[in-house]
This record gives sequence, structure tokens and C-alpha cells, in this order.
Amino acid sequence: MLRLRGHSVAWVPPLLLLIAIGLADWNTSGEFRIITWIVVVPGIAAAICGVWTTAVFACLAVATYVEIDASWEHQYQTGLPDFILVSVGGVLAVLACAVRVRGERRMLHMMDVAETTRRTVLRPMPPGWGGLDHAAVYLAADSEARVGGDFYDIQPGPRGTRLLLGDVQGKGLGAVEAAAALLGTFREAAYHEPLLRTVADRLEVRMSRHVGYRKAVGRDDHDRFATGVLVGFPDDTRDTVEFVNFGHEPPLVVAPGGVRTLPPGHGLPLGLAGLTSDRPLVLTAVLVPGETLLLVTDGVTEARDADGVFFPLLDRVTRALTEDPRTVEPQRLVELVRDGTLRHCGGRLADDTTIFAVRRRGDPRPVMSPNVVPEGTGGGTTQP
Repeated sequence: MLRLRGHSVAWVPPLLLLIAIGLADWNTSGEFRIITWIVVVPGIAAAICGVWTTAVFACLAVATYVEIDASWEHQYQTGLPDFILVSVGGVLAVLACAVRVRGERRMLHMMDVAETTRRTVLRPMPPGWGGLDHAAVYLAADSEARVGGDFYDIQPGPRGTRLLLGDVQGKGLGAVEAAAALLGTFREAAYHEPLLRTVADRLEVRMSRHVGYRKAVGRDDHDRFATGVLVGFPDDTRDTVEFVNFGHEPPLVVAPGGVRTLPPGHGLPLGLAGLTSDRPLVLTAVLVPGETLLLVTDGVTEARDADGVFFPLLDRVTRALTEDPRTVEPQRLVELVRDGTLRHCGGRLADDTTIFAVRRRGDPRPVMSPNVVPEGTGGGTTQP
């Protein structure tokens, strides 16, 4: 707001105020002197200008005061007390400006650190990354935060592309650390491991190790866990996807002809595998070109309006497809869900919110009937 054509004009307001006070005092009677108001000038400069500019205005204020006050007859001069007031006010303004500038530099540094952390956890992905058209939106419940417990990533590898989206229980830096740990493991395992089952096992072990480490260093997260969905796009079967659900909201398959929900899989969240001897199922489902996979965190599904009603994600997407079949495109779909969620809750997000839409690149083909097959039951693509 205080820049013009790339140059700072923050010095203009205090300069205009200095001139206005000087002219006003010059044109008033001796019984009404306002020259001491000039002490406000370096104070205004301290709030919007740099240290050296503030120091210049402090000196100008003192010089202007001396010059104008001396031009009056002796009985009308404000004298030494007000000169001291203007001088001390200028010094204090310079000191206050130095403190402000130092605080702003520290704040900018912390913003850079937060932005670097955000790019580490939620790294930017180029268009078509891993052979997928994708779009994502992350909305932090805390307007000052840039990253939270939600996480997502796409990792291409020798046996296809894998995708992970999840939500760490809780908030704060502890949740960010857990998300970073899971993403680091995912990026390595998704590339090297031939089976999606092994990737899922590696994620479970990593979460358990992370919780154990936090306890060992005295920062107990009280059995922190993470929900998530792990998806594989095999290279050899382009009409199917493999997926493992760790207690997360089931993804939606959005097609020009309608919307369907993938099975939940009944897996426990990451970090809670010790509560049961059952391993989460690796399922396969038909996902032909032209269909988009929509994954969201509970910031969407648990968004409430003023009456406490949850956001109707499935109904909203279905209605939008009826009105415009192009909604199936990842970018349009993400924008639809984002705008709908914010309108539904009045812009007051109760939790971090992630909306992620992906589909295979290629020309859309006629949509096949859905086919979801549990691991080992025959049909589709399964993992042993």
C-alpha cells in the first residue's frame, strides 16, 4: 500500500504531516501554538518507515521546531521544555522503529522457515507427475499456519505410481513431525517396494517407531496415530487401481456418468496395528481414463454449517456433475469442493482441510462398470 511503481512512498505521510503542522502554527495566533504537535511526525515515521528515514524525520522535526518557534516574539515562544519534548520524542521514535524493524525481520525469517517446512511436507508436484493429472488444495484451520497434520504426495516408481493422503491425529508441531516422517518413508518405499502391501507395512512400522521415539525423548504424543489412503496405479493394468485404507474417509470415484464410493477396507489407522492381528486389505478397483479419484480429509466431511449439519460432499459433487460434466476434471473438482466447503462452514474451518483429485493422463474412454475386488478373491489385479 505504501509503494508506487516499485518504490517506497512511506516517507510521504510524515512529510505531509510535518509541513501541515509547520504551516498551521505559522498561521495561528500567539495564544494558540501547535508546534509541539510536531513530535508526532517521527512517531508516524517509526510505524511505517525504516530506521534511517525515521532518524531524518526526527532531526527535521527538531530543526523545524527551533526555526518556527524562534520566529515568534519571546512571550509567545514555547521554550526549552517543549524543545526537550520534541528531541526526546524523536530519539524514542528512532528506538521504537529499530525494534519494529528487527521484529519484522525475525517474522520474515520465521515465515521463510515455515514456507520451507511446508514445501518439505507438501512438496510442489509438476503437471503430469507420475503420469497423473492432479490438483490439490490445502487449507489450514489456523489462518497463521502454513502446514499442519494433513499430508499428501505422489511418488512415481519402476512399478507404477503410488499416492498417499492422510491426516495425523492432533495438531501442532508434533503432528507436522509425524506427517513428515510418514511422507519420508512413503517416498522411499513407494519407489523401491514392488508390492503395495509392503509399502503399507512400512508406513505402519514408521508410525510406530516415530511414536516410540517421541516417548523416549520425553515428548509423549499419547499414542498418536494417522488415518490415510494409499493408492497404487500399476503400469501393467491401466484400468485398475490398488488401494489400502487406514481408517480414512473412503475416496470417491468421479465419472461423467456419476459418483461412486470405494470400499472402506476396514483397516485401522497407522500406529494402531497392535490392537488387532488383522492386516488392512489391499483392494483393487476399476478406474478407467476419464474417471477422477477424489480424496479429502475430515476437514471437508466434518465441516458444519450454523445448524450443525455436515457438508454433503457426495450430493454436492453429484449435483455439480449433472449441471456440468466437466466437473470431473481434477482442477474443477478441487475448486468445487473447496468453495462448497468454505461456503458451508462460513469460512470457519474447524480442522485442517485437504482436497486432492487425480486421474490417469490420456484420452477419456467410456466408463466401465465399477469392480472392486478384495485381495486374493480372483478377478481384477490383486497382490499375493
